[in-house]
Amino acid sequence: MIKKLRWTKAIALVLALGLGLSVSAQENYKHISKEDSVKVFPGGEQYKVKQFKANFKGKKPKNIIFMIGDGMGIAQVFGGMTANGGKLFLENFKYVGFSRTQSADNYVTDSAAGGTALSSGYKTYNGAIGVDMNKKSQPNIREYAEEKGIATGVISTSAITHATPASFMAHQPQRKMYEEIAGDFLNTNVDVFIGGGYDHFTKRKDGRNLAKELKDKGYKVLRDMKEIAKVKDGKLAGLTAPTHNPRYEERGDMLPVATQTALNILDNDKDGFFLMVEGSQIDWGGHQNDTHFVVNEMLDFDRAIGVALEFAAKNKETLIVVTADHETGGMAVLGGKYKSGMVKGGYATGHHSGVPVPVFAFGPGAEEFMGFMENIDIPKKLKAMMKR
Repeated sequence: MIKKLRWTKAIALVLALGLGLSVSAQENYKHISKEDSVKVFPGGEQYKVKQFKANFKGKKPKNIIFMIGDGMGIAQVFGGMTANGGKLFLENFKYVGFSRTQSADNYVTDSAAGGTALSSGYKTYNGAIGVDMNKKSQPNIREYAEEKGIATGVISTSAITHATPASFMAHQPQRKMYEEIAGDFLNTNVDVFIGGGYDHFTKRKDGRNLAKELKDKGYKVLRDMKEIAKVKDGKLAGLTAPTHNPRYEERGDMLPVATQTALNILDNDKDGFFLMVEGSQIDWGGHQNDTHFVVNEMLDFDRAIGVALEFAAKNKETLIVVTADHETGGMAVLGGKYKSGMVKGGYATGHHSGVPVPVFAFGPGAEEFMGFMENIDIPKKLKAMMKR
């Protein structure tokens, strides 16, 4: 009997350790040694930036594209601008403001509280996903759009169950509850989501196969971006990696392609749509104090912004709002060359900072996003624009 108890305890310990390692692996981008970080982006291939005319129908948008550069502050933006020869698609945004990012319990927010503020309009504690300080679920703007009969989508270069995208899909007391967050996806009617996190839907401790359940609900469940990009209508669950997607050098143009794919699908809804697009790994480069990482991710995010702008300029009824949940790294641009695209970065921390982050807006209603505002003001303004 004693041996049996010992074996039971040993098995429980192994399972607990396995679960702990699985959870911590999701956050390991915060802990990689900065000794290997690259402080200089040497320059690379630059892309052409198009200027779009700001001619719109009406004063309120039919469609809203909300784009979040996780960890993106002014230095990250300007680092990307320098690397691309002094030009970004972001320059098309003539209405510019700043967002204060503090959470309810900390001067320096984490991505969960920051994402929840941007999705729901509620300040909450660090670590919270879609719940307030009392751990009570609060509706997010994507859910509000869904209730209005508007098509919705969520895209991320991280796992789709990670803090920021999760804040637009789930309600859980802690961000590390990845399997519970994945389970919340089945409680929604979201039209399209694309990101990593396949294992959170399939290799679960409760034995459920959420990929199969999604298929039973009518979703195309695909894992390859080439196949995902072919989808033009219907419901789509694009799960592009077991956990997180790799960094830009390995994943390529996944984010711009995913953005275009979502727009192709969502534009079928005559009532309009709400789409959230996250460039997740600007933050990861900041945690690692790696300028090369930051700049590549910033440029990738800007190219996705270019895809959104192309759509909005033609559609004339689409508002794009671009901001960040917080700044990461306390980054400074210490040197650079427009011609070669070289960027030299410096960092004050390996964590988030408390400085305000930029807010950019393009489209009908863009003038509402000027000046200083709280992060919770942004979803409130967007929600008001959805009232028809």
